[in-house]
Amino acid sequence: MARSLALTRDIVGVTAGPIAHDIDARWLMAYAAGLGETDARYYDTQAPAGPAAHPLFPVCYEWPVMLALRERATPEEIAIRSVHATHDLTLHRPPRAGDTLTTTARVTGLAHRRAGTLMIVRQETVDAEGRPVSTTDYGSVYRDVGFEGEDSGFRPEAPGGLEMPAGAVELPVAVPAGLAHVYTECARIWNPIHTDVAVARATGLPDIILHGTATLALALSRVLGHLAADPRAVRRLSARFTGMVPLPGHFTLRVAEAAEGKAFAFDARGKDGAFVLSAGVLRLA
Repeated sequence: MARSLALTRDIVGVTAGPIAHDIDARWLMAYAAGLGETDARYYDTQAPAGPAAHPLFPVCYEWPVMLALRERATPEEIAIRSVHATHDLTLHRPPRAGDTLTTTARVTGLAHRRAGTLMIVRQETVDAEGRPVSTTDYGSVYRDVGFEGEDSGFRPEAPGGLEMPAGAVELPVAVPAGLAHVYTECARIWNPIHTDVAVARATGLPDIILHGTATLALALSRVLGHLAADPRAVRRLSARFTGMVPLPGHFTLRVAEAAEGKAFAFDARGKDGAFVLSAGVLRLA
């Protein structure tokens, strides 16, 4: 049966931005606190460069340009069906307090998926001198939404995936009941499927679910803690979101060092044993 909601292939190439943000210590610390971070580096305002940015902090300044792009590319009845599916972040350098960062976004590809349409958006952020800070390929699946014709444009099939090496360590991660609401405010990322049960159920979800970026950020924090690694050393992070995380809940993270230097494979399973994160890769400087 044909889907009643559809995108047009003409949205490939649509852009939004630039949108500028002033990054301050308060925002950096709030994001870390929203994740329950206890690493003192995230709160050290006496450090020469200020508090360290959590490596997934770029999602905070990327979100407004993502919303602007959706307004240009997708009607509201389609936009609310978006679920984060893939994330591939390159950090050219960590963002810092005092930065003025400017982000642009562009639809780079559409692909047919069983659940709907996968849209890939590239978000590029530069500092006040025009030097790159972060680049993200952000994949969203629009549930029960189709489009005519063949797949179009760029679509990374497996964002940096590595085979899980033998000897992986398992690490438990708890998800508190109110985390989605806390994360929404600390990250300044508002998407009602994560905090409004009426909206979530109207889009076909059983209840509110944790943000994909929050799931990935929790996993990354746990990996960095296990490795005793400096968060400022993260240079690339990628993963697929393959399941929903309810609230409250927990998931079990699995991590192992890859054969290549300073690269680590990870994934995570929910309490039912199904993957919530897969093909995860962390690369350190």
